[in-house]
Amino acid sequence: MGNCLEGRSKVDKFLSSQTTNSVANQIPNRSAHASSLSGPTVPSKDEKFTSGSALTLKLSKRHIVITKFESLCICCNHIVVATQVSHRNAHASTLSSLTIPSNNESFTFGSVLTPKLSEGEILSLPNLKAFTMTELKNITRNFCPDNLIGEGGFGYVYKGRIDEHTLIALRPGVVAVKKLKPEGFQGHKEWLSELNYLGQLHHPNLVKLIGYCLEGENRLLVYEYMSKGSLEKHLFKKGARLLSWAIRIRVAIDAARGLSFLHNSEQQVIYRDFKASNILLDSEFNAKLSDFGYAKEGPTGDNTHVSTRVMGTKGYAAPEYIATGRLTAKCDVYSFGVVLLELLSGRRAVDKTKVGVEQNLVDWAKPYLGDRRKVFRIMDTKLEGQYPQKGAFMVAILALQCISEVKLRPDMSAVLHGLELHQANKHGSSPSHPEQPRGSSPSPRPQSPLTPNTAAVNISSPLKSPLLKSSPG
Repeated sequence: MGNCLEGRSKVDKFLSSQTTNSVANQIPNRSAHASSLSGPTVPSKDEKFTSGSALTLKLSKRHIVITKFESLCICCNHIVVATQVSHRNAHASTLSSLTIPSNNESFTFGSVLTPKLSEGEILSLPNLKAFTMTELKNITRNFCPDNLIGEGGFGYVYKGRIDEHTLIALRPGVVAVKKLKPEGFQGHKEWLSELNYLGQLHHPNLVKLIGYCLEGENRLLVYEYMSKGSLEKHLFKKGARLLSWAIRIRVAIDAARGLSFLHNSEQQVIYRDFKASNILLDSEFNAKLSDFGYAKEGPTGDNTHVSTRVMGTKGYAAPEYIATGRLTAKCDVYSFGVVLLELLSGRRAVDKTKVGVEQNLVDWAKPYLGDRRKVFRIMDTKLEGQYPQKGAFMVAILALQCISEVKLRPDMSAVLHGLELHQANKHGSSPSHPEQPRGSSPSPRPQSPLTPNTAAVNISSPLKSPLLKSSPG
């Protein structure tokens, strides 16, 4: 028990120091690998609300009433509330060359974003190729159904192949082509946003955007191919390959590196839609962030937040963001904590097939996260106990910190370092269930300045609102 408490103490001590004094994350070079693109599933129907309606959310045992919204719309599992967007300053940009990544080929990092580019400037970014519809039809065999690898509210994703006879200017290889539905919830603005961010920022843990097509009503994007699909598929789809504990930690670290890179760029970028379906895996299970349609530039100068439309996915979106429309990097940290819980438990963030509190993963898991004797109760049964007890407890503590009250959340650099500490420590692989022996008295729970008292802090999920309904499980 002493070793377990010591492990928690190390995490809490580190996170405490990192929260008060954020340090820019040092990101090591890593190889890029060939990979697949898939999209989230489409819910059965859209739910819309009239303009000007008041939204009431239960937050920290109080009711906050939000009025004067221009509109509130829940569409294809996505939350949209219109408010106000603030201005940002401009910075210089860094661009990289146009290639399809191959094994053992490193990316050139581009860590500086030029905000507020015009549409013409975005479409003219030198490292993006402008494809014609004829070229993309050739690449995908006229969008053959056999090449369909993903479908979501945005549209369809097709597997395609570029060979030396198709496009001489590009290196031969497999690509993924995303074709937006004209009636989809992602329109031209989101399509252009993805071009803007992925056209300028480059990192081993961000999916590489190769080019685009804009002809008439057609909006398409061409990416590197991620052969293992999404994390969502591996965690929740029946028949999918089971992810071992070691792979889950690797995926968490890769995703944390991607988010930390965005947050620590000269012009901070807030991802705003971090979830399992947007984490893609290549042939070696290296993880990369995809779908930057909802990404937003972070606050600049003396500003502490960006006031913007509330956009994201139910179950992952931070409650204070939904309540106020104030966007900060800590909103991504909350979403990351939810994905950590999915990796630990093998459960979806929102699952309507379950009953009561178990429908919402955060509400169900939170009481068990801070107690080393109870953490095993939330662990994925498909792992069959093949995970290190101390390591699972350390990751559970990190998840608890991420979903805690916004003022107590660490930044992504601290979370990343905590995960890397776990990986480096290589806790013993012999699993054991640390439930309190019958008849013995429980030991006091250690407290951290960053560990919330779950009995006192009650950050309600978006599902607590009478206007926000849970998505299909």
